[in-house]
Amino acid sequence: MRLYEVVYIIDATLDEEAVAAKVEKHHTVLTEQGGAVQTVDHWGIRQLAYPIRRQRSAFYVVAHVEAESEGLPEFERQLKLDEEVLRYLVVLNEGEPTTGESLVAERPPRDDEPTASADDDEDDEDKDEDDDSPPEFSGGRGRRRRHEGPMITLLNYKDVATLSRFLTEGGKILPKRTTKVTARFQRQLGSAVKRARYLALIPYVRDHEA
Repeated sequence: MRLYEVVYIIDATLDEEAVAAKVEKHHTVLTEQGGAVQTVDHWGIRQLAYPIRRQRSAFYVVAHVEAESEGLPEFERQLKLDEEVLRYLVVLNEGEPTTGESLVAERPPRDDEPTASADDDEDDEDKDEDDDSPPEFSGGRGRRRRHEGPMITLLNYKDVATLSRFLTEGGKILPKRTTKVTARFQRQLGSAVKRARYLALIPYVRDHEA
């Protein structure tokens, strides 16, 4: 039994109850074979980065399910036959949350930074709410990190905000020599961007028209 993440892109003309019923129906294919549904996250209707079947918006649902690999072919066959499922993606879950957020590590304080005391907790919380700094990524050969902020420990392919920082105005992935990230992170970035493009979370090519 392995943990999978399933992303559904469903026709926006359906209401939320109909979408929930449809997702539950498809999950039955897995549960009848001993699988289990862990989490279902309804994102709601979102604008597509590019049209899918001439539709500009769709209902997104992200689910975490436990299933045997033998049950996936029938599950995907049912999804392909469902005309109201515009697109879907089934991948092994590597720890990504259902939300569009990456996992970040707590940044250790620098030597020149004062240690926070209990009296400073309230002030720190106010600063955190206003902190909109981009994430930090580890660079190779001891070079200075290009981005300030907490280091990403797990890049989520649904995290459009972070992925966009590594794309050019034309939609191409920035090279490692520019971002100063590790080769491993660059590979993860490439995989994440490909998945995000397929799910219409980011465009393949940016539209430069006003």
